[in-house]
Formats: sequence, structure tokens, C-alpha cells
Amino acid sequence: MSLIDNRKAFHDYFIEERYEAGLVLEGWEVKAIRAGRVQIREAYVVILAGELALIGAHISPLPTASTHIHPDPTRTRKLLLHAAEIAKLIGKVERAGYTLVPLNLHFSKGRIKAEIGLAKGKKLHDKREAEKEKDWAREKQRWMKQG
Repeated sequence: MSLIDNRKAFHDYFIEERYEAGLVLEGWEVKAIRAGRVQIREAYVVILAGELALIGAHISPLPTASTHIHPDPTRTRKLLLHAAEIAKLIGKVERAGYTLVPLNLHFSKGRIKAEIGLAKGKKLHDKREAEKEKDWAREKQRWMKQG
């Protein structure tokens, strides 16, 4: 069950591979994500000291958050993957010109997971082509309904 999707990632990048990663979260963050108070449109994944980190994800604290905790909505959150997967991703990002983008947040066996994609940037003409294809598919659907 997807909690939040990053549709902008599919517009800006070609997604080559997908990985499911765990997130290191605090209690108030889990409650806020369950309530849908999260934004990953401007978020990205970076490599810090051989580990993956999610930067720029904005999780708005609930108004009922504890008074003794001072929540930081955009703090850096560690992503959990197997060491072999991390090594493979580091190699591709550093050598082949790929980037890592968060695609969505979802539940898996009661835990919140992040789906990250190994992506290559689209050029402007690629974005225009994708837009034309979407418009054509929409037009075909419209004709199918009428006929």
C-alpha cells in the first residue's frame, strides 16, 4: 500500500532499477507519515560514508507531537539496504552517471519502506516526447470510449 508517490521523478528521469530500502525513523515521524504529512518531491538520495541517506524529504510533525521533542522536518534519514546492494549502487552512481531518487513510501509487513530508483536524467526533448505519448494515449482512450 503506497503512502506517497514521487510523480516528478518519473517526469525528470528514466528509472532503470528499483530497490526497496528501510528507513531509520523516529516515533513522531512514523505517526506523521501514517497521517500523510510527508513530501518527497524535492528529496534525493546521496552516499555518505558508504551508506545511503535520504535528504530533503519533508515530514511535517503532527500538532500533537510531544512537547519535549523538537522535531526537524527535513533531517537526513539513513536508508537501510544490504551491503552488496549498497556497493552495487555506489559503483553505478560514481561511474555510470546515474542518480538515486526516492519513488515512493509504502508499508511492507507493518514497516515503512522507501522505494528508490536508479535513474538517468531526461533531456528536454525526452520530456516532450513522453508528454506527446501520454497525450496520444489519452486521445486513443477517448476515441475508444466514443466508438
